[in-house]
Amino acid sequence: MGTSKTIGSAEIQAAIARLAAAISQRHAGTPTLLLLGVANGGIELTCRLARQLAMANPRGTYHAGTLDISFHRDDIGAHPIPKEIAATQMPIDVQDATIILVDDVLFSGRTAKAALDELFDHGRPAKVELAVLVDRGGRRLPFAADYAGMVLATGDDQKVRVKLDPTTFKRDVIELERGPAPARR
Repeated sequence: MGTSKTIGSAEIQAAIARLAAAISQRHAGTPTLLLLGVANGGIELTCRLARQLAMANPRGTYHAGTLDISFHRDDIGAHPIPKEIAATQMPIDVQDATIILVDDVLFSGRTAKAALDELFDHGRPAKVELAVLVDRGGRRLPFAADYAGMVLATGDDQKVRVKLDPTTFKRDVIELERGPAPARR
């Protein structure tokens, strides 16, 4: 498969702390914040961010939920819905809410678009921001993260796999693997 690189737990924990600090600073006066993890990669990151935000600002109200984008993906024919998908769960109404979409990796922007499509099926938020653990560049749609834990320069022929262990943070890892270049669509 070619060359690979691994990013370990310490670097990942620092990136998550940077994300939480940046969100906390920008939303210090926001009374209620809804963090929605894009299923499946953004769910564990959302839980961790919500915990860190609550510790940093105990007076704020932070809700964590999930967003299933399966039916809004533009490649659903090539990649059927996985069996382990998490359903959309929103603990509060999205109408006029401040929302941060959370995902593990931002690449082409297609997942962010699908997340917005799913979100707007549930109402019209006052504000929507995007937080990602890894911004790997390579955008094909006009999306940018408001918050990025780390920025990695990767090629189209690389895969970025984020594995966040919900019970043992020391097992967290990001793997960059080089393989054959994907066909352009």
